[in-house]
Order: sequence, then C-alpha cells, then structure tokens
Amino acid sequence: MSTTEDRRFEVLRAIVTDYVSTQEPIGSKALVERHRLQVSSATVRNDMAVLEAEGYITQPHTSSGRIPTDKGYRLFVDRISEVQPLSKVERRAILSFLDSGVDLDDVLRRSVRLLAQLTRQVAIVQYPVLSSASVRHLEVVQLTPTRLLLVVITDTGRVEQRMADLSADLTDDEVARLRDMFSSALHGRRLEVASHEVAALAADAPADLRQPVVQVATVLVETLLERTDDRLVLGGTSNLARSAADFGTISGSMDSVLDALEEQVVVLKLLAATQLPGTVTVQIGEETQTENLRGASVVSTGYGASGTVFGSLGVLGPTRMDYPGTIASVAAVARYVGEVLADR
Repeated sequence: MSTTEDRRFEVLRAIVTDYVSTQEPIGSKALVERHRLQVSSATVRNDMAVLEAEGYITQPHTSSGRIPTDKGYRLFVDRISEVQPLSKVERRAILSFLDSGVDLDDVLRRSVRLLAQLTRQVAIVQYPVLSSASVRHLEVVQLTPTRLLLVVITDTGRVEQRMADLSADLTDDEVARLRDMFSSALHGRRLEVASHEVAALAADAPADLRQPVVQVATVLVETLLERTDDRLVLGGTSNLARSAADFGTISGSMDSVLDALEEQVVVLKLLAATQLPGTVTVQIGEETQTENLRGASVVSTGYGASGTVFGSLGVLGPTRMDYPGTIASVAAVARYVGEVLADR
C-alpha cells in the first residue's frame, strides 16, 4: 500500500477513534491538533475529501465535520492488526467470576452480565448447541419403589433431571442393572447418537427388565431430543439507552433495535455467522441483513473447548463502538466460558 494510502488510512483511523469517543463530527483542524499526523491541515482536508468521495466518511450536516460510514468502519476493523489483550488481573477476574457459577444457567447469566459490563453493549449468549454435546454422565436415583430420578449431564455443562414412573416395584439390584445398562449406552456419545442407542436398548432389553427399560428409555429419548439450542440469554439491554442518539439518526430507532432483539430467530442468525472459537466476526450496519439493525454492529464468536463448539456469544451495539476493545472482550469471555463449561 502506498504512503499516500497509508496516510489516508491514518486519517480515517483518527476520525473513527475521535468519533467513537466524542460522538461529534470530526474536522481537519481537530485531527491535526489531537493526532500526530505530521502533515498540514490542507493535506488532511484533501485526504478527507478523497475518503468522502470513496465512501469511507460522510458529512452529516453542511459546514460540519465528518463521521465514518459503514464502509469506513469495515476498513478500520479489517485493518486492526493487533487487539490489545486484557491484563492478567482482568483475565483472572473473568475466570474467577465465571467459575463461581453453580450450573450452566448461572455461568451463562454471569457471562452476559460480565460481557455487557466490559463492552457497555447488549450481550448475547446462545445455550450450548445440542448437536455438538455428548453425554458425560447418567445418574439413576430411586426415590420410591416405582419412581426414578434420571439425571443427564453433558460435556457442555447442561444438566437435565427427569422423573420416570414405573408400573412395578424395582429392587436395589434391578435399579443398579438399569443404571449400568443405560450408562454404558450413553457415556461419551453425542446426544443424537445416544438417543438411537437408548431406543435400541429398549428393543433388546432382557425379559425380566423389559417394562422398566422401555419406560426409562421413553423418558430419556424425549430428554435427549429436546432442543434448547434456540435459547438465548441477553444482558445489558439498558446500555442501548446510552446510544439512543446513534440509532435516532438513521433508519431504525432504538425501539426497532429492541424489536429485533425480541426476535430470537434474527439474533440466532447473526450469531450463526460465527462457529469457530478464537475467530471473532464483526457485522456492521447493513451487513447484518436486518432492516431494524442498519445502525447496529454485532461482534460475535464461538465458545467451546478442545475443538468442539458449544455455542456462540457476542454483543450488539451502535456502529459507533470501540471495536478493538469489544473484540478483545468478546474473545476473552468466550475463551473462559468454554474452559469453565469444559471443566464441569
């Protein structure tokens, strides 16, 4: 890239940085005063004119300074060469806070609360995708002679408890046999496969346990096939109030953004753009392909462990956001959510 193009990008970077900070259109004089561009105001004005002609910045009002366009934000994001990592103290605090969660629901609630605080945006976390989950443990507890408590724990931290009512009493030995049979069929298998294994187990059950096996298998198949990967946890929606002016100047007010957030299908589609842990995706304005979110950006990534994606998380806010800081926060929280869930 030529020196002239590099210099113009530095002008664009300065405009983005100042506009995110001040929410005021930026003029050439202010850029020269605040940034060490090492060129004259006339050169900066010329660079700004070229950037405007190329669609990277725009003039919202006559005689005002310039603000970045979606195209300008995209170039800025694409050329972020290095994201400032969080400090060791910040990373320890995140891990400690998430690790204190008592179960999957609590960990996900903590993650959105933390992400919303770090970024001052709306935080969104998708529940673990069941197609990627495997059964880690099955516990069978006899509550009464004819009632069993079934506890299924997956490697994504999901814990499901179901009751199985039987038509006849079971002895302790028979309960132990049931536990061993179903544990062997389920352990380490993905949920889709596990449901087939359970169904096959019911078909091949020993004669003396056929009825209780069928009854337990029926409950387990329903549990394993139950879809919760369309569930979302949101936090920090009140942060949108701080950005009301951003949404008011374009098509789609803050109310329309809230309407979009209520449509879980829309949000899931945005999160689905990212499925790889460690790879952060940034969708800016019209890139969201959602009319109500033309003034918003979504920064998202997948979370998981050992190469397995559990789900996605991210933040939504105005296009005028601190992209380097937001990318760093989203990546850090995703990493530690994956670690915490994998260790459970």
